[in-house]
Amino acid sequence: MSPSSDTAQHPRQARRIVVKLGTGVLTSGVGQLNGERLAGFAAQIAGLRRSGIEVMVVSSGAIGLGMGRLGLKRRPEDISKRQACAAIGQSLLMETWQHAFEPDGITVAQVLLTHDDLRLRHRHVAVSATLEQLLACQAVPIINENDAVSAAEIQSGSRFGDNDILSAMVASVTRAEYLMILSTAPGLIDRKGTGVVVPVVERITPEIEAMAEGTRSLTAVGGMTTKISAAKLALKAGCGVFIASGSEREVMPRLLAGTAPGTFFVPSGLPLGARKRWIAYFQRPIGTIKVNERAVPALRDQGRSLLAIGVLDCSGDFAKGDVVDIAGPADQIFARGVVAFGPEEIRRIAGKTSEEIQAIFPGRKRLELVHRDNLVLL
Repeated sequence: MSPSSDTAQHPRQARRIVVKLGTGVLTSGVGQLNGERLAGFAAQIAGLRRSGIEVMVVSSGAIGLGMGRLGLKRRPEDISKRQACAAIGQSLLMETWQHAFEPDGITVAQVLLTHDDLRLRHRHVAVSATLEQLLACQAVPIINENDAVSAAEIQSGSRFGDNDILSAMVASVTRAEYLMILSTAPGLIDRKGTGVVVPVVERITPEIEAMAEGTRSLTAVGGMTTKISAAKLALKAGCGVFIASGSEREVMPRLLAGTAPGTFFVPSGLPLGARKRWIAYFQRPIGTIKVNERAVPALRDQGRSLLAIGVLDCSGDFAKGDVVDIAGPADQIFARGVVAFGPEEIRRIAGKTSEEIQAIFPGRKRLELVHRDNLVLL
């Protein structure tokens, strides 16, 4: 696969980037930070800042550091033990980062997030404002999932699950131009074909996703599969994504210059608006509205609102103002949106015209179940 445009080969000028650093490139063994490499990353970030680029870091390594301090050789299965490792490791990680930036006089700021911090709209906005203020203060945010307190999210499955996904969400929230995912992987390798790194991906197809493989690391989670998932999320926000090896010399400025090896994922031409990104990627839908075959093209191709006449049924314990999935008659989910009616009301008006609904709810001015401004295609 070769680049087909100058845009693919030469990324546009960056104003703001997010750098995700995996456990494998930050450590030289369980619980042992690679101080020399971490200092090198800090120096690269300082250089980017001097050139006018704002940088945020999503840093793995806290649980691994805690494992080392506690003498553990494998990632604990027990949630409370992982939380203990994270609580111990976070302070060690931040201390090391601050020390690495001291030669350049840069202050770091710890930002620990749970999924609810980005799922709930008011907290989503607050996170964005905090990160903006930290950048305005010339600090480097060091961001990680708040594993020490996220037991409920871990058990419910609503945690980020991997810092790759977290980094993509941060890039989306902060409207970064680029996300760099740096790990031990040199890029996306075409293991089923050429066996070499794919330099440019202009569209994530099933064939591209099939190239991804998991990780066998004792301290990391995810692997290339989550990196591809993170890339899909970031690309929808108009953010270009690099996947490259963190061991490459001066990898960050060289990626921006187009001279470092790795894989560049070309961003979508039209990024989603901030509210629609929040609906599509930061929310956990708690119900589903099933629509008929006529409603699918109306929503998907014509940009219309969802009306009751196109609804077959609904499921889930949701309320007005919640985010729900929208599925076609064969149960395929193709959209997501903020619903304006509760489930009992939807069942009462499903298949009815606007005139019939007005007779049932004479006081209502808006009769759309999901207005097009609150609906996003997946």
